[in-house]
Amino acid sequence: MKKVIKINNNDNVLVALTNLNKHEVISYEGNNYTLQNDVPAKHKFFMQDMQYGSEVIMYGVLVGKTQYDLGAGSIMNTENTKHAAEPYVYRKVDYKWQAPDVSKFQDRTFKGYHRKNGQVGTANYWLFIPTVFCENRNLDIIKEALYNALGYAVDDKYKHYANELVNALKNGENIKDVSFDPLHDAKASRIFKNIDGIKFLNHSGGCGGTRQDAEVLSHLLAAYADHPNVAGITLLSLGCQHLQVSDFKKDLLARNPLFDKPLLVFEQQQTESEEELVRQAIQQTFEGLMAINEIERTEAPLRKLCVGVKCGGSDGFSGISANPAVGHCADLLVGLGAKVLLAEFPELCGVEQEIIDRSIDQPTAEKFIRLMTEYDELAHKVGSGFYMNPSPGNIKDGLITDAIKSAGAAKKAGNSPIVDVLDYTEPATKAGLSLVCTPGNDVEATTGKAAAGATLILFTTGLGTPTGNPVCPTIKVATNTALAQRMADIIDIDTGPVIRGEKDITEMGEDILEYCIKVASGEEVPKAVQLNQDDFIPWKRGVSL
Repeated sequence: MKKVIKINNNDNVLVALTNLNKHEVISYEGNNYTLQNDVPAKHKFFMQDMQYGSEVIMYGVLVGKTQYDLGAGSIMNTENTKHAAEPYVYRKVDYKWQAPDVSKFQDRTFKGYHRKNGQVGTANYWLFIPTVFCENRNLDIIKEALYNALGYAVDDKYKHYANELVNALKNGENIKDVSFDPLHDAKASRIFKNIDGIKFLNHSGGCGGTRQDAEVLSHLLAAYADHPNVAGITLLSLGCQHLQVSDFKKDLLARNPLFDKPLLVFEQQQTESEEELVRQAIQQTFEGLMAINEIERTEAPLRKLCVGVKCGGSDGFSGISANPAVGHCADLLVGLGAKVLLAEFPELCGVEQEIIDRSIDQPTAEKFIRLMTEYDELAHKVGSGFYMNPSPGNIKDGLITDAIKSAGAAKKAGNSPIVDVLDYTEPATKAGLSLVCTPGNDVEATTGKAAAGATLILFTTGLGTPTGNPVCPTIKVATNTALAQRMADIIDIDTGPVIRGEKDITEMGEDILEYCIKVASGEEVPKAVQLNQDDFIPWKRGVSL
């Protein structure tokens, strides 16, 4: 296994692939580097002497500037390197891209749920939506009733353990002697074989904030109701909130004038009692479930997939293993005529020029520039900025500046042209790679990707995260084998073989696409789905990085 890697020929730093020791001499391409510090795996050291203000180049782009003089072999850290990125402008570039060989996948299909508008879902869900936070408690009651009765609960082992603790207490026994049975599974067999789940969009909006917040929330909820993976909806409303049922329906029909899914609406202030509202909602939803259970999976071409690419809990290997491998998968999908979505605008800081140059036309590039500029200006107005995006965990594992994080994050979108730029909640309508304006925040970003129409999400992580989505199966891709083994209960794919030199990016990317096909067909269930990791956070368009 190699000890270091240089990602781009123009870089002036090397990345440690394993832990390196102070005074160790590292040989690379005919040059020897004596390390001035211990360099943990995933961190970087300088290949040359650096003066105050020297440009740090990684992934072939400016990612920072040094804060004082440093010798070759010195580790890069937050003290000696600060974020820096090149300015960006539109410049007419004739971007050339050659799609990878897709012959292996050209005639492949997946088994999905065909909707009347031509879209194909990778799952078949019934969705509960509150128009306002006041209805969250009623949703929780309904969820508890239906999850257990219909076999969608995943927490029986914990309930069983809690009951055993109670029994031990009543019997005067030592609770530390009570054993936990991870295999205990008391839930009933699923009643509806063609329904993959019942999902609930609890949120804190709909009233009390600005009218603009309610409008954005309405667009978001309409996008989820219209999602290809959703077959029916139960809507709960209080009645007096900012987000009225009529507003939601108007936005839903504006998004899809031919919307024809079952939509059950219950307004509490027009119901004789809360008990009656909950009873009716359960009964009528049950009837709706009986109807959508008649829908079965049938074959669909891979061009009907819409895959979001996301990273979270990133580390210094993210831009070397998982993200480029997912990027190759993204290029394969684009070559097959599918849709790919890249979001997280704060994590495109430093690679804006590359994004602009890859845009298919000037309006697309200028929309990206406008959204990035407005977002960054808003952050600076409150004393923040994209440069503050990396988390303590990111920094600890080698992502020293936002530009380093961004340059590695952008790799998961591959190299295809950018065909569209979507503002938050706008739907993806064009085959190819589209950008979606969202924060970098894991859940806000995945929430926005699903709103744009993603039917699968490839989520890379170097540190581990339990993030999922209510309506979009989320596939976790580990950047390193240590993580994949330590958190095997949440990781689906291990790209550690890339770091060890056992697989190249092309092979790993093809493996990822094979797994996507299985998930889209219902043959594999990602860990996030198995664990009901149904995270949903609407973006209020404030400053969130």
